[in-house]
Amino acid sequence: MTRSPAQLFCLVFGVVLVAAGVLGFFVEASFDVQENVPRETLILFDVNGWHNVVHLASGAILLAVAGSYAGARSVAIGFGAVYAVITIVGFIAGNDGTILSLIPINTEDNILHILITVAAIGAGLATPAHPTPTTTTTATA
Repeated sequence: MTRSPAQLFCLVFGVVLVAAGVLGFFVEASFDVQENVPRETLILFDVNGWHNVVHLASGAILLAVAGSYAGARSVAIGFGAVYAVITIVGFIAGNDGTILSLIPINTEDNILHILITVAAIGAGLATPAHPTPTTTTTATA
């Protein structure tokens, strides 16, 4: 079975985000808020308990729709739009800032969010609204 670009995006990024969420809990699992927002780095990216939950939830949503042609397309475009907003908010918060006084964010996160935005919207738009009909031939006796 051939997957659409949106389905591939949802599958690949869903797995990566779930993995990042799980691994993030090994690095920093605190759920402190406000000025006490903890931040530890997973590779280059700031994480804490809230950030890990966001990764797990985002990945789960993507994986849930990866099998649906239309669902994957809609979610990929919507996911890209949400990440565009997150990117803007992240750049406003600045390096070592937070989103909603919960989620630590750094420049590397913001750059990754730009890439996710482009990949999500690109995959969604590269997937036609309706799949190309397949033709099957049947043998006649």
